Amino acid sequence: MLTVLRGSRLIDPSVPGTKSSGEIADLWWKDGRIVEAPEPGVVADETIDGSGCLTMAGGIDLHTHIGGGKVTLARMLLGDQMPPWREARRFDGDDPASCEFLPSASVTASRYLDMGYTTCFEPAVIPCNARSAHAEMADVRGLDTGGYCLLGNDDVLLSLIASGEPQEVINAYVAWMVQATRCIAVKVVNPGGINAFKFNEREMDVDTQHPKYGVTPGQIIRTLCRAVSEIGLRHPLHVHCSNLGVPGNIESTLATIQAANGYPIHLTHAQFHSYGTEGPYKFSSAAAKLADALRANPNATLDVGQIQFGRTVTISADAMHQFENRNHAKPRKSVILDIECEAGCGVVPFRYARREFVHSLQWAIGLELFLMVDDPSRVFLTTDHPNGGPFTAYPHLIALLTNKSLRETALSEIHSDASAASSLGGIDREYSLHDIAVMTRTAPASILGLSDRGSLQPGCIADVVVYEESDNVEAMFQTPRDVFKQGRRIRSRGKVIDSSQPMPRDQTLAARVEVDSRYVSKFRDLHARTGTYAMDRLQISKGEMDDVIGSELVEMVKGGGQHV
Repeated sequence: MLTVLRGSRLIDPSVPGTKSSGEIADLWWKDGRIVEAPEPGVVADETIDGSGCLTMAGGIDLHTHIGGGKVTLARMLLGDQMPPWREARRFDGDDPASCEFLPSASVTASRYLDMGYTTCFEPAVIPCNARSAHAEMADVRGLDTGGYCLLGNDDVLLSLIASGEPQEVINAYVAWMVQATRCIAVKVVNPGGINAFKFNEREMDVDTQHPKYGVTPGQIIRTLCRAVSEIGLRHPLHVHCSNLGVPGNIESTLATIQAANGYPIHLTHAQFHSYGTEGPYKFSSAAAKLADALRANPNATLDVGQIQFGRTVTISADAMHQFENRNHAKPRKSVILDIECEAGCGVVPFRYARREFVHSLQWAIGLELFLMVDDPSRVFLTTDHPNGGPFTAYPHLIALLTNKSLRETALSEIHSDASAASSLGGIDREYSLHDIAVMTRTAPASILGLSDRGSLQPGCIADVVVYEESDNVEAMFQTPRDVFKQGRRIRSRGKVIDSSQPMPRDQTLAARVEVDSRYVSKFRDLHARTGTYAMDRLQISKGEMDDVIGSELVEMVKGGGQHV
């Protein structure tokens, strides 16, 4: 079926030299893919009027916690805050058995699609829980998904580094784990710190030696950054730095960038790692220092982890710092646990208060990072859902970034001392819609090696979002006029579009890497010393992914191509 969208303003930063304001043009697609305009005289099967609208590719969220055991644990812990599952009735096609900050899988899909997001990534897939994570993401129907394999606190890797194994052995282990768990990238959380917590350590800085293995977080970061690069993963090592949320942790963050030794590195939820110790509260913004560090280190990128005021729940593999944060839980209950010696998990309910100094300054720090990092292709829109707040806040955040007056109004409503301590009021920069498209479409696709999305160019998947142009940017991004997934209209002004045609299968996007089989038996032996199951049980086959979990496995090969 040949479809044409007529006369919309196309904003597609993937094409060098295009106008930042976009181009008024027609957009054609056929059989789920964008195509070149046909020869004159060819009549489309469907013509859509795009006049008065602007069009972007489907949004891509590179860091959102939507699958796996930690999400399930959070729902269990906060069951008293969830609407009743059995008694609840659907209203207007939405699933009421959920809440704003911790939606069920079906509601997660609905809310993302309603905003025009079509691809999302779970950033913390613990290998022993990879099946569960992929199964839950497959239940987020309508979204293509992927995961980041969590390493850096597992005893096998730590023992390999501690014993001085050659880099090629480390590379083989990392490749095997990525391939086995069907992930697209590698994540490290509080490098070495989660494992050290099990030996009763309560702090772990970048140069601190592990109490058993003697390795430092800096060594772990450097080794994993090199491994990720050498095995051919497109996305840099995805790093949750040491000392999350601790005043003065900017020094750890800067040391983490240096520990990468020039290899690509991505700092995640960087707002939580950009704190100084100045002022009467001994808590200050260090956003400017981190922005300066990015200018000086072109190998580094970050996503923000912007907080939103209100109730949420923090879920993290960083058991060390969640154990400390449990004292701030609202309501006063939490879950802290170890997981097969691979990592940990902490679930702590939390409420960000607008009139609380620290929370207000955290809010301002996130916006400072967005506005101080000059290049929108190196800073990504996240709330670290649900840790900083729900992903449904994205339209509001986009409005704040594009409108200085709106920021000034919001700044006047926070704690007065935090407002005075922040440099946010002195920043005049306003994002253009071109910048927004870079940050939420083009750049995430590029940094993840997704050559078939994030763009409106021929050959790309026809994930297309049509917005009615409006001065109210928040409303515009909150409810697009039309959302197309693989060429089919699935949302119109926030309403589900039913169709007699079957929906295309959702895809799991994973990396295809080569594994040096010479070392696998060594890994099995090391795993057997600490694991309670055989290492080979981690492997998820393509058939299992396709036929049991229910998502089509699409492997990204080195260079950006695909293997289905």
